[in-house]
Amino acid sequence: MLSKVPEVTIYFWVIKILATTVGETAADYLNVTLGFGLTNTTIVTVVLLIASLAGQLAVRRYIPALYWWVVVLISVTGTLITDNLTDNLGVPLQTTSIVFAVLLAAVLIAWYAVEHTLSIHSIHTRRREAFYWLTILFTFALGTAVGDLISEKLTLGYTWSLVLFAAVIAAITFGHYALRLNAVFAFWAAYILTRPLGASLGDLLTQPADAGGFGWGTTAVNIAFFIIIIGLVAYLSVTKVDRLGQQQGRHQAMTA
Repeated sequence: MLSKVPEVTIYFWVIKILATTVGETAADYLNVTLGFGLTNTTIVTVVLLIASLAGQLAVRRYIPALYWWVVVLISVTGTLITDNLTDNLGVPLQTTSIVFAVLLAAVLIAWYAVEHTLSIHSIHTRRREAFYWLTILFTFALGTAVGDLISEKLTLGYTWSLVLFAAVIAAITFGHYALRLNAVFAFWAAYILTRPLGASLGDLLTQPADAGGFGWGTTAVNIAFFIIIIGLVAYLSVTKVDRLGQQQGRHQAMTA
């Protein structure tokens, strides 16, 4: 198969952060604003995710709209998994953070043991793609738990949580480009941290002022972010600037 994932460009990270924010705000919108309840919201989201992921696994090339739709649904699902464990089952955020960290590490170890690589530039078999999506699911669940733990339980607040995660991501970026930090490690570290970054941003924008937020509400934030995501995905679909093959072809032409 051709590569099933996009090239890691600035568009990738912008859409990823927007999708992680939507994962937080959309879950709250369905659960609270529309009154679906946590259980019903989880059932609907998981069904949509299974159907969409089946479509993603069935195609043989990268389709931006389908790929990013799955990312959004996984973002919402990861949020709901943590919320169900915390709110319905009373599992402490410290415990869920540790459990998801262990599960994520186990998946990455298994992926490397079987495929001998964790690079997203090599996602061209369904087995590797299955590892890829399972890893992403646990990054979202872990990021939700860690983000909630730091911003709420440790009372850091949404603004300072956002600053903290942005600073760590900036440090990883600096380490990669200036200190030659391993690219695969840097990618997955940044990928994991964009989840609590997006969650903190979503809570900051939607939560009321007395809770430390801007009070814009989930409806307005979801609409605005979805419009931006749709616009960017449409741009990528037309220009194809995030295709791995195209980027590799440009590199070969420049070095020829």
